[in-house]
Amino acid sequence: MPAEPPAGAPPDADAGLRSGFVTLVGRPNVGKSTLLNRLCGTKVSIVSDKPQTTRAPVRGIVERPGAQLVFVDTPGFHKPMTALGERLNAAASDALADVDVACLVIDARAGTGTGDRWVAQRLGSGYVVVLNKVDGLTHGVVLRHLAELADLPGAESFFPVSARTGAGTDALLDHLIERMPAGPRYFPTGTVSDVDDETRVAELVREQLLAITRDELPYSIATRVTEWDWPRIRVEILVERDSQKGIVIGKGGGVLKQVGIAVRRQLPDGCHLELAVRVDRNWQHRADRVERLGY
Repeated sequence: MPAEPPAGAPPDADAGLRSGFVTLVGRPNVGKSTLLNRLCGTKVSIVSDKPQTTRAPVRGIVERPGAQLVFVDTPGFHKPMTALGERLNAAASDALADVDVACLVIDARAGTGTGDRWVAQRLGSGYVVVLNKVDGLTHGVVLRHLAELADLPGAESFFPVSARTGAGTDALLDHLIERMPAGPRYFPTGTVSDVDDETRVAELVREQLLAITRDELPYSIATRVTEWDWPRIRVEILVERDSQKGIVIGKGGGVLKQVGIAVRRQLPDGCHLELAVRVDRNWQHRADRVERLGY
């Protein structure tokens, strides 16, 4: 959520600069993280086809001539069944406080549902509707979806886009820049994200685990860096049951090996990445454990 600029880097009072915060909200798996990465032009947030991949708000900074936009990717709003779910909904709600513009992201392929309208009711007025995943849909289908969304209370504008291909995202960004007030430079020029290195590496490990283990463990995995003495990095992978530990390790350590190779490709040369798996029983159902893990 909008707060103080980074310590030691007071905002520049650039004459004529437009700046502000834009929060991306919506149901799980509508493509918010993919959209954030597309708008930023680089990978800022991990991406998976599993719901609740994003567990904490992630900021991505977009620079354009005369403008700086800080986008906030949020966990998807959903019906919580665990302490982790409760915390994710709270994080998404907190990210809506004091933002300049909220973008309601909707999956065009899934169609508009009661969940989308429930999220819209939390946004007040002036929000932008982003109809995502329109690639592969006919013009007529997209128009029908937009017509169905026309009665959303408080919506200011509508943009059909494809975060995957980039179609429509330039128009969306231009519109958001126009919505920004005159303001300071919140982050130094050239900054693309406020995610620290330890969090980024832990999230890269979780992303690869989600990709490799597929539907077996999406909610039961948590990752955290426990040692950082460059070039040595140790990442601990938490699961909830002993049987899940075997899945994460894989036969002959095969899964961990795949994960390590994939993550090291995204890190500077010379990195020595160690992966360890530990059972923390029912961690996502325990509020104290969820908090300690930083969610």
